[in-house]
Amino acid sequence: MVDNDFLFRGDIAAWDPAVAELIRHETARQERCLILIPSESTVPYAVREALASSFHNLYAEGYPLDSTRTLTQAEILDYNARLPEYRRLADKRYYKGTEYADIIEALARRRAAELFSTADYSADQLFVNVQALSGAPANNAIYSGLLNVGDTMMGLDLLEGGHLTHGSPVNRSGKWYNAVGYTVDPQTEKLDYDRILALAQLHQPRLIIAGYTSYPFAPDWHKFREIADAVGAYLMADIAHVAGLVIAGVYPNPVGIADVVSFTTHKTMAGPRGAVIITHRGDVANKVDRAVFPGEQGGPHVNAMTALAVALRLSHTEQFKTLQRRTVENAVRFAEKLAARGLRVPYGGTDTHMLLVDCKSIIGPDGTPLSGDMAARILDLAGIVANRNTIPGDASALRASGLRFGTPWISQRGFGVAEIDQLADLIADLLLACVPFSYTGRKNPEPRAKVDFDTLERVKLAVRDLAARAGIDTEAGESEYPHVYYLDGNLGGSAALTITGAHAARFLDAALTSDVLALGPGEQQLTHVLEGDGQVMANGVLERLAHGYRLIVDQQGGRVSAWLRALSDGFVLFDPTDPYAKLPGPVDVQIDAAADLAAQMEQIRADSGYAERKAYCIGINGPAYAGPAHAALPVFSWQEPQLIDLKRTPLHDLHGQHGAKLGEFAGYEMPLWYTSVGEEHQSVRTRAGLFDVTHMGVFDVQGPGAAAFLDVVTTNEVPGLAVGESQYTYLLDLAGVPLDDLMIYRVAEENYLLVVNASNNDKNWAWLNAVRDGAAQIDAAHPHRRIGGRERFTLRDLRNPTVGADQRVDLALQGPESTRLLLALGSSAADKACIEGLAWAGVTRVTLGGYDLYVSRTGYTGERIAYELFPHPDQAAALFSDLVAQGAVPCGLAARDSLRIEAGLPLYGHELAGPHNLNPADAGFASYVKLSKPFFVGKVAFAARERARDSEIARFRLVNKGVRPPHQGDPVVDARGRVIGAVTSCSIDSEGYQLGQAYLKRSAAAVDTPIGVFCGSGRAPAGKAASALSVGDRVTLPESAVIISRFPSRKRK
Repeated sequence: MVDNDFLFRGDIAAWDPAVAELIRHETARQERCLILIPSESTVPYAVREALASSFHNLYAEGYPLDSTRTLTQAEILDYNARLPEYRRLADKRYYKGTEYADIIEALARRRAAELFSTADYSADQLFVNVQALSGAPANNAIYSGLLNVGDTMMGLDLLEGGHLTHGSPVNRSGKWYNAVGYTVDPQTEKLDYDRILALAQLHQPRLIIAGYTSYPFAPDWHKFREIADAVGAYLMADIAHVAGLVIAGVYPNPVGIADVVSFTTHKTMAGPRGAVIITHRGDVANKVDRAVFPGEQGGPHVNAMTALAVALRLSHTEQFKTLQRRTVENAVRFAEKLAARGLRVPYGGTDTHMLLVDCKSIIGPDGTPLSGDMAARILDLAGIVANRNTIPGDASALRASGLRFGTPWISQRGFGVAEIDQLADLIADLLLACVPFSYTGRKNPEPRAKVDFDTLERVKLAVRDLAARAGIDTEAGESEYPHVYYLDGNLGGSAALTITGAHAARFLDAALTSDVLALGPGEQQLTHVLEGDGQVMANGVLERLAHGYRLIVDQQGGRVSAWLRALSDGFVLFDPTDPYAKLPGPVDVQIDAAADLAAQMEQIRADSGYAERKAYCIGINGPAYAGPAHAALPVFSWQEPQLIDLKRTPLHDLHGQHGAKLGEFAGYEMPLWYTSVGEEHQSVRTRAGLFDVTHMGVFDVQGPGAAAFLDVVTTNEVPGLAVGESQYTYLLDLAGVPLDDLMIYRVAEENYLLVVNASNNDKNWAWLNAVRDGAAQIDAAHPHRRIGGRERFTLRDLRNPTVGADQRVDLALQGPESTRLLLALGSSAADKACIEGLAWAGVTRVTLGGYDLYVSRTGYTGERIAYELFPHPDQAAALFSDLVAQGAVPCGLAARDSLRIEAGLPLYGHELAGPHNLNPADAGFASYVKLSKPFFVGKVAFAARERARDSEIARFRLVNKGVRPPHQGDPVVDARGRVIGAVTSCSIDSEGYQLGQAYLKRSAAAVDTPIGVFCGSGRAPAGKAASALSVGDRVTLPESAVIISRFPSRKRK
């Protein structure tokens, strides 16, 4: 006996309690949930036991002797014959010590052959491979064995029920082979074998695949055989999903009809993760065996083959066959019941273990259909586990509109008609209670959905009870929050909750009626938890702890805890008029059983706890809201002061020295160009242009309440900004029309820099101060409402000399050589690294050439190498001169305008606000308006207009050079002469063409659409009526133009 060994004795709990606990939680999840994934099942304990056996320790590259293929199970298990044979003949493996691996693999092969044998092909005539690690490796091995790279293969299109490995372009099968997808008939949603034959005759595939991942009906194997024979193709049957059904005789067996059959062993077969390949053709078997090993993989998982042998033994039993029959019966009943509740079942039902539901029939108030992803996520919250899936008509797997349900797992747990009916009703109740909506994404709409809180919690409880009645062969015990939570906890009365997490303060400020952000460590305040309609759910006391908050409520503690947890999850509807709204999160909501409730209960009062000034909390818009109501505030109005004398920037004298053509802009005498617009435009695109934008407004907001204030008055998500980041955003008025567009830079933990348009500087300053001081309405529906926390931030105009050394103005350095020119000023190694590593939209503070600067990687020209520099105004002229000396090209505002038009960027007064009162969505920038925020000024009006909007800004380009340029307001017509919109701005582009933007009907704004522009219409003389025209008269014709992409292709830098 050795003195010491290095064997790790003991179980998981002893060695790794964290993983042991994780396994327990996953087991508990499987117990309490109803799992409807068609490709999942619960694996019997005997199979799991084999999977964890000592066979796991082996390498066994290669195969058993061929002679074992025709041995009976008894002969394979005859150790007296097999072991001497092994010692004398060995096997076809590269490793020794595999005598028992040979036996278990041969046994698994034989059991599979016996189960899938037919009247035409006995087990002795079948060739079985059980080494493939799963379905995808098995299929790929078949392709490798039977095809050459570039050969044509045919399978059902992924979007209509085919599998990823059947030729999807994102899979190896679609990359290595010429994949042709057949589809279902669009009217019947069934396979049309005549159309499949015609497609095969057209493309002459070398391999045809039948068998599906979400088409819920059995194929006609004989018709597929006829199609394959007609074009000389191999026929492959992929029965991964239905292998168990085939064994039980409730699904047709393709063995002997198809040239090769593959299936996974962990779906309806309820075995270990693995795969089996069966063929009746010896020539195919040899090719496939070599493709599996050594072609596709190395050593097989011997423990998986061992577990497979056990699963195949169970598959021989009558219990297994009865289970498969029940699985199909349940699926058929399930589909009928869901259809009876008004949910469309694609393909017209099922005759297998799966069914699908079309979610598109559930439509939200903004016209958004319920997506498969949202439906699956909401069902998952209730303990019903399914997956999103494409259905016929879907254009992308990323935007699937279907749900896929399967009955294997619940059938294993004993579900029958009564349970299926109840489950179908619960699913229908929950799906029909969903409110779909969409946020506007950068490229495509982002579908979302909310659901009624009480409906969700009722369904959760019913699912829990239904699962508890079902059979189970594990004993994990119950899990508690955060793993799961329910509404029926034992907290019917008072309760103490602790709420923690990075978003806890903002979360509670929106969830409660008090001014949560005003609380300092150790401080308390009275508060209320409200229902969505404003009724009091509970009264409470909130205390700020060292890390988080403690909330003590006087009633309905269980409801309050479930409510807050659900709000954190983000799927419950808390304002019936605003499904877009979502609270900051997530947060952790724990029940504090050790809290001294009695000491706190005396403080709670039902008539207090409402903040005097608060822009938003849940329930504030409800009819039962009982918070303070002040006198109505005036509507903000602004009258531009009369221009008397033009103002000058700190760089005014330099412009004269550089020969600038000066003109009025926003009340300033500004350089329009120095040489020409075209030259300066090209300088930015090829070198680096330098712009005087010191006329633009520069404000800062500082203090612990700065982010909250900015989040109310702007449209983007200000609290999401990290120090050193910036964002583009908008100030909206009550009607949802922009007061301005601006940039916000977070330059320190509680310090935000704002850059606004020069033309709106004074208006913006007056507006922000009026909101801060409670002197102007922020919500038209509630004219008395004011923001809170004005004492927690300061607002400063950084161009005002009174701020002294903190003054800042803006210069813009734009173009591919900008970084080199900046660094040529000279800097420390650290500051150089900051500039070189500055990401797009980043901001940093550095010293370059002796200048103390904020430097942001932003701009208004479309260039990705672009900077805005914020020096003190006393240093601006010297910095400008130094950059010019390094090679920067002075550029005027005309080039800035041509550059931003070419880049598709909006200008206030043209693509924003202006004659049409255009908002960010009209301009194509709706993604910068975060409707997920519960409140910001102008949100309600913006959302209402967005639901009805039918036009948007598009870019266009005139076909011919040298023609009269379009101007703002010029009409735009389609090819039939119908007016479809108007020009908003136009200038010359990098190639000398007139390129502009126009506000057009969406239906007419597709890329490459020909249009006509009546250039200079405002200056054209009035024409005669058509009936009055005579020979020699001249009429105005539109200039030919074409719609181009909304934004140019982004340069990669």
